[in-house]
Amino acid sequence: MFISCDDYLLISLLTGCELSFCRDSCQLPGQMGNSKSLSGQSLSPRFLPAEQAEIDRLFGALSSAELRSSTSPRSFSLQALKSHVGEALPPEMVTRLFEGMRRVDVTGKTKGPSERISQEQFTVSMSYLLKGNAEEKSLVILKMISATEGPVKAREVKKFTEDLVGSVAHVLSYRQELRGWTQKQAPGSLSRVQALAAQLCSEMKLQGGEKLLGPQRLECDRTTIEDWVFRAPHVATFLSVVIHQGFLLLCSSLDLATLVPKRQVDQEREFASVLDVLSVIYINSHLPREQRHHWRLLFSSELHGHSFAQLCGRITHCGPCVVLLEDHDGHVFGGFASCSWEVKPQFQGDDRCFLFSISPSMAVYTSTGYNDHYMYLNQGQQTIPNGLGMGGQHNYFGLWIDVDFGKGHSKAKPTCTTYNSPQLSAQEDFRFEKMEVWAVGDVPVTQLAKNTKSVLDVDPTAQALLEVSGRIRHSEGLREAPEDQ
Repeated sequence: MFISCDDYLLISLLTGCELSFCRDSCQLPGQMGNSKSLSGQSLSPRFLPAEQAEIDRLFGALSSAELRSSTSPRSFSLQALKSHVGEALPPEMVTRLFEGMRRVDVTGKTKGPSERISQEQFTVSMSYLLKGNAEEKSLVILKMISATEGPVKAREVKKFTEDLVGSVAHVLSYRQELRGWTQKQAPGSLSRVQALAAQLCSEMKLQGGEKLLGPQRLECDRTTIEDWVFRAPHVATFLSVVIHQGFLLLCSSLDLATLVPKRQVDQEREFASVLDVLSVIYINSHLPREQRHHWRLLFSSELHGHSFAQLCGRITHCGPCVVLLEDHDGHVFGGFASCSWEVKPQFQGDDRCFLFSISPSMAVYTSTGYNDHYMYLNQGQQTIPNGLGMGGQHNYFGLWIDVDFGKGHSKAKPTCTTYNSPQLSAQEDFRFEKMEVWAVGDVPVTQLAKNTKSVLDVDPTAQALLEVSGRIRHSEGLREAPEDQ
């Protein structure tokens, strides 16, 4: 059956569906050698006119970088692409992108990959990687992973993923788009690049349901890669970042604000967070979309001291926030609180809350629906626990920070009932030096009123200690009493 590319586009627009492609070419199923090629010109409607013009300009710059015969079709080489990108991307990623583009067969007649990239190949590749569905993206990704046709080795997928994640951190740093975060290397056996790459690879399901974490001799075919791109949206997102920021192409269509939130620390001196930019990107991607653009520091044990009273005074009534710990063994973990913290003996929060791990591995653990023990914050009680907890139950929390600041536990045998999380810390009962709490999203209206409070308003223990010492509260009577005292 003959289907022209114009027919293909018309059917796609009318039905909202994409027709499938043959495995190792860009031909439509059943397309014969004498039928119309899948040219860049035919695919250009995927881009707005201004976008297509920008793509054409970039191709013109790349193809004019080298002197060639005027009768030869315009094209560009790997060296031209590397010269254009410069140091914005690691050379390995530039080579992978070039390999993926040059092996796209736009005519169905090519006997082997070309040594240079034509305008049709470039446009089709950009269309697939930036606008395509999972099937189309996987077509190019498979060619970026390995230079050979057919299934790819699991170790090749792992190396590609590490290169991709590393390239994201690299290009964001090079383009000065870290938005206040750092690109630091975390201590430990795995770097944050390796940890995030391992998490992405764990999303891949092989035939029979086996995960990629198995033996390295396992192979992944086109269907597996396509399913992986669908399951792990970070793969496509990271490729978009690499192309937009690395090539400086269609940058206005990339919303970096929701990928990398702006970091705000209300301190004059430098503050080095436990998190790096990749960790932030990973956690941020699991937050409600309206809360991904801005993180502001509420509490840090480094800046505000090892005090549970300070912790309570700084995080209550401040809206959704991320709680983060690093234990003495180097494990980094925490939880997302979807609602404002309140000091009270009841559990609080909702099923948007989750626990997470950053080091030694990255993972997010969401609500199971088994119970509603999402958040807990209490102090000054005699019969029930005093501290901050998430998940589980009294004295057996998925994450617990004791009122005796610096101590905590993460109990899960086999997993936390609320979040299905394993033990997050290296030791079940752990000690920590570093704790951070970041408010996410816009400042809630309730916090504006809270800013007029003293820590004594939210910490009755501190107020009692002041009175016992014989000292008076000089501000008493000089300001309005807080409404929710």
